[in-house]
Amino acid sequence: MKTLNDFNFNTKKGLIRVDFNVPLDKNLTVTDATRIEAAKPTIIKVLEDGGSCVLMSHLGRPKNKENEFSLKHIVNAASDILGVAVKFVDDCIGNKVEEAVSKLQPGEILLLENLRYYPEEEKGAVDFAEKLSKWGDIYINDAFGTAHRAHASTTVVAQFFPENKCFGHLLASEIKNVNKVLNDSQKPVTAIVGGAKVSSKITIIENILDKVDHLIIGGGMAFTFIKAQGGTIGNSLVEDDKQELALEILKKAKQKNVQVHVPTDTVIADAFANDAETKVCDIYKIPEGWMGLDAGPETQNQFAEVIQNSKTILFNGPVGVFEMPNFSKGTIAVCEAIATATHNGAFSLVGGGDSVSAVKQFGFEDKVSYVSTGGGAMLEMLEGKTLPGIAAILE
Repeated sequence: MKTLNDFNFNTKKGLIRVDFNVPLDKNLTVTDATRIEAAKPTIIKVLEDGGSCVLMSHLGRPKNKENEFSLKHIVNAASDILGVAVKFVDDCIGNKVEEAVSKLQPGEILLLENLRYYPEEEKGAVDFAEKLSKWGDIYINDAFGTAHRAHASTTVVAQFFPENKCFGHLLASEIKNVNKVLNDSQKPVTAIVGGAKVSSKITIIENILDKVDHLIIGGGMAFTFIKAQGGTIGNSLVEDDKQELALEILKKAKQKNVQVHVPTDTVIADAFANDAETKVCDIYKIPEGWMGLDAGPETQNQFAEVIQNSKTILFNGPVGVFEMPNFSKGTIAVCEAIATATHNGAFSLVGGGDSVSAVKQFGFEDKVSYVSTGGGAMLEMLEGKTLPGIAAILE
C-alpha cells in the first residue's frame, strides 16, 4: 500500500483529493472544520518536503454552480487551520487554473473550485479526470468520505498516475483502523449495531458475523428482533417485513458461536417527544399506545459488562433516540463502557453516521481509539465492499 512516506515531494506538486465538504451556516461560515483539520497532516507533509499542494474537493450538491456551494467560502477557515494562506481559483479546469498552477511555488497551497460544478465529476468522465491530472506530479487521495464513489477526482484520475499515486495520512489510517476490527482483531470482539432499521445494517451484520464474538443489537432495529421472537412492542418502530430476516440473523449467529445481546428492558414513552410520559418496562411486554425509545437500566448494565470485557469494539449506531435528552442514557452508557474498555487497553472504532454524532455530542471523542470521518464509506467497508477510491490507488 503506497502512502505519503513512499514519496519525497521536493519541488513536486501534490494533487490532493481532500474532503472539504464541510457544513456552512446561513452567513456561509464554516461551522465544523473537522474535515479540514483531518487533511492537515497530509498537506503539511507535502509542504515540509519542499513541495506545493493543489487541493480538489466538492461541497454539497450543486445543480447550477450556485454561490452557496463555492469553496471560496472555506478559504479563510482552511488558511487558519493549515497555517498557510490558501490561494483560490474559481474553476477546476481550464486556462485560469493552468495559470494559477504554473505560478505555484514550493510551500504554497492552491484550492480549486467545487468539482461538482461539473456534472462530469460524478459521472466519472475520463476526459474530465485527465484535465484534472495535469495539475500535479503525484496524486494523493485523502478523501475517505468519498472513497466509495467512483467519481473523476476520487477514482478515475488515478489512472493518469500509474506510478505516482498514494494514500494520504487520513485515508491510510482509516484503512488501517477498519482492518484492526475486520481482519486483525484481538479477541473478544464486540460489535454494537444500532440505529433505526435492520434493513440498513443487514449487510454489515452478515459481513461481521465471521469476525465477532458478541453482537449487541440496540436502537429502533431491536424491536424487529423482539417482535419476531413473539414479543409485543406496542407502537415501537418495527420493520414487519424484516422479521424473518431477524430470525435468520439469530440462527446464523448461533451457528457461528456469536453471542447476540438484545435489550431486555426499555424506556417507553406515550409519544415520540422529549417531554412525553415515560416508564421502564420489559421489552417483550410493551403496552399498546407506548413505544420504546431507549435501552432500560438492566440492558445498559448487560451491554456495559459485555463491552468492558472486550478487546476490540466496533460502535455502529446508537441504542436509543439520543437526540432527545430523556432518551440518551442508553447511548451514553454504551459510550462510557467503550471509554472504560479503551482505557483498559481495548481498541475501539466508532464509525458510521449517528454513532459518530453521539460520541462527539457526549464528549467521548478523545476516549475511544478512532472515530471515522466517513459515513457511507465506513459502512461500505464494514459491509466488506471494495471501495473504488481505494482500489484505484492499489491498482
